[in-house]
Amino acid sequence: MEAAAIVVDHLFLTTFLASLFASLFLYLFSKQRRSRENLKRSERTQSRIDETLTVKSGDGVGVDIIIVGAGVAGAALAHTLGKEGRRVHVIERDLTEPDRIVGELLQPGGYLKLIELGLEDCVKEIDAQRVLGYALFKDGKHTKLSYPLDQFDSDVAGRSFHNGRFVQRMREKASTLPNVRMEQGTVTSLVEENGIIKGVQYKTKDGQELKSFAPLTIVCDGCFSNLRRSLCKPKVEVPSNFVGLVLENCELPFPNHGHVVLGDPSPILFYPISSSEVRCLVDVPGSKLPSLASGEMATYLKTMVAPQVPPQIRDAFISAVEKGNIRTMPNRSMPADPIPTPGALLLGDAFNMRHPLTGGGMTVALSDIVILRNLLHPLTNLTDKESLSKYIESFYTLRKPVASTINTLAGALYKVFLASPDDARSEMRRACFDYLSLGGVCSSGPVALLSGLNPRPMSLVLHFFAVAIFGVGRLLVPLPSVKRLWLGARLISSASGIIFPIIKAEGVRQMFFPRTIPAIYRAPPTPSSPQRWLNHKLCSEDFSKCKNSLFAVTV
Repeated sequence: MEAAAIVVDHLFLTTFLASLFASLFLYLFSKQRRSRENLKRSERTQSRIDETLTVKSGDGVGVDIIIVGAGVAGAALAHTLGKEGRRVHVIERDLTEPDRIVGELLQPGGYLKLIELGLEDCVKEIDAQRVLGYALFKDGKHTKLSYPLDQFDSDVAGRSFHNGRFVQRMREKASTLPNVRMEQGTVTSLVEENGIIKGVQYKTKDGQELKSFAPLTIVCDGCFSNLRRSLCKPKVEVPSNFVGLVLENCELPFPNHGHVVLGDPSPILFYPISSSEVRCLVDVPGSKLPSLASGEMATYLKTMVAPQVPPQIRDAFISAVEKGNIRTMPNRSMPADPIPTPGALLLGDAFNMRHPLTGGGMTVALSDIVILRNLLHPLTNLTDKESLSKYIESFYTLRKPVASTINTLAGALYKVFLASPDDARSEMRRACFDYLSLGGVCSSGPVALLSGLNPRPMSLVLHFFAVAIFGVGRLLVPLPSVKRLWLGARLISSASGIIFPIIKAEGVRQMFFPRTIPAIYRAPPTPSSPQRWLNHKLCSEDFSKCKNSLFAVTV
């Protein structure tokens, strides 16, 4: 009996100890599991923080889009996306008023885009001047070319102004939106993780090193961009330099018109930038300029350029040279050649440049912003990298017809307007002036291309070779000769040598056959929540304007 009791006690003790150790083991295992789960939850939370991209500058405000640069493209884009309800963080190196000698002429096509973006009031109260066309001067002759504006409202025209005043107005307008944050700082690098751009690293005005994160980073920091190399294959050319002057209190021969003098060796431009100032830009081919410090530049302008300036403004030109406020800027050209990168894209002069002779840069930038706005409009979740990447690829395709037409026209026209010792090139230059002087479709067609009102690639090619054929026809009248036939053949060859390399650099398929590229057919994504779509719809003031034009591109 006692032995049985001892056995029972022993079994009870063993069972108790086993249960105790099992409970302790389960407790420790459960604790370790909870610890792992907490760690994973913490990692997921941090990931969500990175995805919602809280700016790491202490303000704790989530950001949808980072914009690097607040020039014409950056400021206009910030206001546009801010109106769409996006939370935008703009980082600009210098928020004081810019002082530039280019970016002062907005073509009518660009002004229409400005209206479409709701920014037309930014050309008011800055003494901007209406521009109604161009006047061309060559060898003592002149011709006036008016923009084809008959089918537009009376307010539609080109605008010329001080670039800095225009940029400041757009910055101020963007800053009035509560979801747009404008900060002065220098972006030093893009933050990349596993091939995806997560944001930027930048130095504040006070010298503090910070990082900002967003699902989408848009780089538009201008022609001297130090970030473009990771997002495109830059092939920058500098065919010439502009020498800039301001003529004061003088009247142009044709009021409210830009003036282009087909000088030797290259064009000279005049256009009003205020009610009392006229901008003069003298193109100097090549990379080497006469010295400003030694007075060589002033001598060059007085002796070589002044005799070619129209007599009505020659004295004002010489007076401006003598005042000595002479500035220079390289004219850069760079075709768009993007490297598709998840989480980032390029815009403005950081992405694509053309010779500023035709004043098409701002028109291209504003057109790009309209396309990008329409593409991003249905995307309520920018953290979906796969969908976002597809739409960035679509953007690069959709912009091509308009941008490439303006780029090609600028490059081709500059080469045609250059003086040349070659007989064929000289004949092409004369033919271009005389062709535009014919009036009718011979002037309205090219001017519609130049103004951005009809940026059709095929129209550009047809008019360009119409000029060449017109030149050949004049050579063969009244009687052809072997010499003239040979010159005509060289003229056609010269024209081909001018335009075809530019078209090749821009991309033949993207420029002329964009509908053969799958990216152009991508439909907007279906919103995951009808209520989210409704909220997004309501936050856009211009929804009724853009909902039917998501892929509206002139081809």
